[in-house]
Amino acid sequence: MTTVSTSAGPAAAVDDVLRRQDPAIADLLAGERQRQATGLQLIAAENFTSPAVLAALGSPLANKYAEGYPGARHHGGCEYADLAERIAAERATALFGCDHANVQPHSGSAAVLAAYAALLRPGDTVLAMGLAYGGHLTHGSPANFSGRWFEFVGYGVDAESGLVDYEQVAALARRHRPKAIVCGSISYPRHLDYAAFRAIADEVGAYLIADAAHPIGLVAGGAAPSPVPYADIVCATTHKVLRGPRGGMVLCGAELADRVDRAVFPFTQGGAQMHTIAAKAVAFGEAAGPAYTAYAHQVVTNARVLAEALAGEGLHLTTGGTDTHLITADPAPLGVDGRTARGRLAAAGMVLDTCALPYGDQRGLRLGTAAVTTQGMGRAEMARIAELFGAALRGDGAVRDRVEELTGRFPPYPPE
Repeated sequence: MTTVSTSAGPAAAVDDVLRRQDPAIADLLAGERQRQATGLQLIAAENFTSPAVLAALGSPLANKYAEGYPGARHHGGCEYADLAERIAAERATALFGCDHANVQPHSGSAAVLAAYAALLRPGDTVLAMGLAYGGHLTHGSPANFSGRWFEFVGYGVDAESGLVDYEQVAALARRHRPKAIVCGSISYPRHLDYAAFRAIADEVGAYLIADAAHPIGLVAGGAAPSPVPYADIVCATTHKVLRGPRGGMVLCGAELADRVDRAVFPFTQGGAQMHTIAAKAVAFGEAAGPAYTAYAHQVVTNARVLAEALAGEGLHLTTGGTDTHLITADPAPLGVDGRTARGRLAAAGMVLDTCALPYGDQRGLRLGTAAVTTQGMGRAEMARIAELFGAALRGDGAVRDRVEELTGRFPPYPPE
């Protein structure tokens, strides 16, 4: 198990400067630090970055404007910005085994937007997981650019197993002849069969876009199959399991590199956030080491142990378990709906999300093990979390103290 460590020295110096300059914001940040340290952070899309990543985020590169790409910037003084971006891109291509990596997208949604801009035109048909089954907003929500600019067709999951129905995907592809097929989800806890998606895309002459925002960190650590050999473009985030700064990236082959780069800049974004790109480089470097590989596998082990223990507490797992860091569960067997359950858990210091449940109007719970694994928790702690989970959902008012006792033994940033 891998625990993030830190020294209080530089951070304390920064805190002192901020407290003198703006005590209101200093108090706010201190409160957030306390919230993160005393509760169980179970949101599947969150994690604790390393102190090195945080240091890069707070570096002088935050001051640098660097529109364009290394060697072709629209601003002067970019020699160190260029080096940072080249290192980030080189580390990403080595880590994921791709020809090209664009590390400028500000978020996962920005990465998806760039992929669409590179391959599609307004009005094109796109096949993606329906929002009711775990599709992301960028997979056709009418409130999002994707649903306004493109004609989305949604595929679902099997009503009994909760697993992707590849025969349905193929049938929809043959019927609608999409320009692109998107594989990926925000709440699907199983591995996707990228080879099956590739075969379907080839049959109908469609591009294959993998939205790997959630599993990409597991891919980096060899704990999940990679979409890179199968997808034309892979979109991903650099936070979540990957443990980097909040941001996105786009991976692709050499033949699409120019189109992807033009889609990011100048089509969808302006100046790159160079401090974030430097922090991405740090995270990619960390993810290339054996400690991260062990961490990624521990994340999956913890998720499986926690899922089994939650089932033992009476929750219904939507696919019967998990292959990843993600768990989706229905608390209805305990007599509460998803929103009520989330409120009870939050009051007990356990923070997570709700999600759509397939073939129903109720909301379920979505949680993940990335952050608690970063803190150094293992199998025993997963069993303990499940016990606390069940107690909170049953109305035990003393759970908060027990949560703080647990987190007190596993601080996210322990002093050296």
